[in-house]
Amino acid sequence: MSAAVRGHLAMLCFSALIAGSFALGSLASPYIASTALNAVRFALAAVLLGIVAQARIGLHPGQFRAPWRFVVLGGLMGFYFVTMFEGLKTASPVSLSAVFTLMPVVAGFFGYILMRQVMTWRMAMALSFGGLGALWVIFRADLDALLAFEVGRGVAIYFIGCVGHALYTPLVPRLNRGESPIAFSFGALVAAAGMILIAGWGDIRATDWAALPPIVWITIAYTGAMATALTFVLLQYASLRLPSAKVMAYTYLAPVWVICWLVALGQGLPPMAMLPGVALIVLALVLLLKDEHGLQEA
Repeated sequence: MSAAVRGHLAMLCFSALIAGSFALGSLASPYIASTALNAVRFALAAVLLGIVAQARIGLHPGQFRAPWRFVVLGGLMGFYFVTMFEGLKTASPVSLSAVFTLMPVVAGFFGYILMRQVMTWRMAMALSFGGLGALWVIFRADLDALLAFEVGRGVAIYFIGCVGHALYTPLVPRLNRGESPIAFSFGALVAAAGMILIAGWGDIRATDWAALPPIVWITIAYTGAMATALTFVLLQYASLRLPSAKVMAYTYLAPVWVICWLVALGQGLPPMAMLPGVALIVLALVLLLKDEHGLQEA
């Protein structure tokens, strides 16, 4: 199995795991502040990944040279997840997952700026299809809302976080100095946990942890172990083997996975009028994955 194929498989798992965060997060977000939830989930993820990293490769100071790199990467990912849970307070998980699909466009831009990765016509067409499909879902198939550009507060907040996530992807190969994905991920997770802990200390102290409903603890456990620790490694792994925009192409699966999660959790299907937008998003993914040489070094 080639390195590129392994990168694709990593991102397929990444997209399914991330989608679970949207579905579970929408159920937990009314009960806890975004910073408080994410401080705990990142701390949990850092502990879990640290144990695995120590057992598999052994951690030593040489793996954490130039710690500013981990502060940059951890800050971007921490910011992204805080805005995600804040957005879920007022926006539907399907709408936010559609915003998530806009990241390949932004990632392609940052990929060019940082790595001089350029697009072919096929990739540009795919990103256009994906963008149109995302807008159709974001505006709930409402042409009047689209023309008025009524995005809503939750969507706007989350989009800002997505810009940070898109910048993260091309920065991984740019800042990596030969560290293994698991050690590099651990450094970024520790930095993210520390920064969110400081920023959200007031919310953490104000939270009545004993009174939280079970869905909050389920969400913390899932997002900490699966949608943070594991996806950090998967994203780092794939980013070292695939161009940044192709890595982010798998975000196009998010609405499909989110719909599956919502059905499994008994939340029902989204309005049928949104499905053409989801179909355009899937078409964009197919085009991007078929274009195996979609990004080239300039």
